[in-house]
Amino acid sequence: MLSRFFSRRDIFRGGGLLAAFSSLRGQTAANALRIGPDIYESIGVRPIINCKGTFTIISGSQTLPEVKQAMDAASRHYVHLDELMDGVGRRLAELTQADWGIVTCGCAAALAHATAACIAGADPEKLQRLPDTTGLKNEVIAPASSRNVYDHAIRTTGAKFIDVRTKEEFINAFSERTAMIMVLAGPGDSGPVGLPVLAPIAREKGVPILVDAAAERLTIPNVHLLRGATMVAYSGGKCLRGPQSAGLLLGRKDLVQAAWLHSAPHHALGRPMKAGKEEIMGMLAAVEAWVKRNHEAEWNEWESWLQTIADRVSQIDGVTTQVLQPEGLSNNAPRLQISWDGEKSGISGEAAEKALYEGTPRIILAGSTGGRRTGLKASSLTVMPYMMMPGDAPKVADRIHQVLTAGPKPPLKAKLPPSVNVTGQWDVEVHYSVGKASHRFMFEQKDGELLGTHMGEFLRGDVRGTIEGDEVWVRSSHRYEGTRIGYEFVGRVTSDMMEGTVDLGEYGSARWTAARHQYGRPGGTVRPVKNV
Repeated sequence: MLSRFFSRRDIFRGGGLLAAFSSLRGQTAANALRIGPDIYESIGVRPIINCKGTFTIISGSQTLPEVKQAMDAASRHYVHLDELMDGVGRRLAELTQADWGIVTCGCAAALAHATAACIAGADPEKLQRLPDTTGLKNEVIAPASSRNVYDHAIRTTGAKFIDVRTKEEFINAFSERTAMIMVLAGPGDSGPVGLPVLAPIAREKGVPILVDAAAERLTIPNVHLLRGATMVAYSGGKCLRGPQSAGLLLGRKDLVQAAWLHSAPHHALGRPMKAGKEEIMGMLAAVEAWVKRNHEAEWNEWESWLQTIADRVSQIDGVTTQVLQPEGLSNNAPRLQISWDGEKSGISGEAAEKALYEGTPRIILAGSTGGRRTGLKASSLTVMPYMMMPGDAPKVADRIHQVLTAGPKPPLKAKLPPSVNVTGQWDVEVHYSVGKASHRFMFEQKDGELLGTHMGEFLRGDVRGTIEGDEVWVRSSHRYEGTRIGYEFVGRVTSDMMEGTVDLGEYGSARWTAARHQYGRPGGTVRPVKNV
């Protein structure tokens, strides 16, 4: 075993086996997990100052001290989970003024459990069959504006969506197969097919309504239940600052209790979506804290942090700031917009945002404007204080000031004329980390600008892009159900070939190659697409 790390000469030079083992221990210790403030750095991961909001990809929120205490206390005992959830359900009902509540493995799990309850109820035979919904009610009616990437959780049950855009379409969508109505909380739920319009009709037809309010503030009494919803789902690890892997389902007691039967520890479709006793009690502690928290004081603190940042960056000539007030209950906090003329300063909003994310301390912002492809003049950064921690504001202020005043910027590279015209069809191979796919591009080129169509194996979407010299950039988006799959291709092009990498957003990246399509002539000869 030692030979993997040391030669015989190393052992003798270092004083024999004892020295070898000591060296081995040191190597292991250097990479060992350290429990403390540098827990992430100890395994080579850089933490982030969160000026973006409650996004799961950047770990949502930081749990409250009382949540940590509750989780630790819960971990020290055994308990029957059905009895635990019954007690938690009663307490959640008291705290939230809903009929009942359960803790789930995140908001997406709450959506899945609630949908399963609407399809199969509490019937063990039916719940064992899911996601096979043959012979069961399996249609979910939803306003088209409510469709989103998270409704995949609903589709995992075997449910099929029926999209509607008007009240008349909504009424006509009902059938003997209708199991549930889904509404995404937000600006769209007050429109022509908003909750106040849908609820009386659904109530008359006896069909439950589920509201996805994942990132919203918890209102007591609950605004969605008051407006006619049957159940409402929340993330526990966002503004409630409960366990990141927890969620809440509140609403009509019989349906919420049936949803619990579809969740772990019960052997049903939701068995993989397990909330342990620690998450359950931590989530209850977060709700207990929510009703006691001084929300006005929190808001004032956020505004003071934004003022600290605004005061610092406003010292830079040409920089202006503006506080933007929130709309709706999701990520409900003021934001600071920092604006400047990127053409004069030499740095764009996109470049500044990138520098802040890649620098030290590592800071992620709520967005930026201004870049090479969109123009530098109207450059800006947006700071969201919602999940910032005490002490972050001065660090953020100093770092933004440093980035925006970093001295002379290198001149922007002049745009080169395209080296080739790519108009026509291209056969594309995308090589993923596992597997590959055949796609197609259909391009129309005008000077260095590209428009056209990107066809995947099942989906298609419009593209836009550019060619500068031999550098090609193409962006497209393919819609499937409630989500969009984004592609950003970059690479180099010759007269008949392209190759490079494609950014797949949350799905990583891949390599791609493309060849100009060869059209066949009678007799088997081929000819290339004529360049125009």
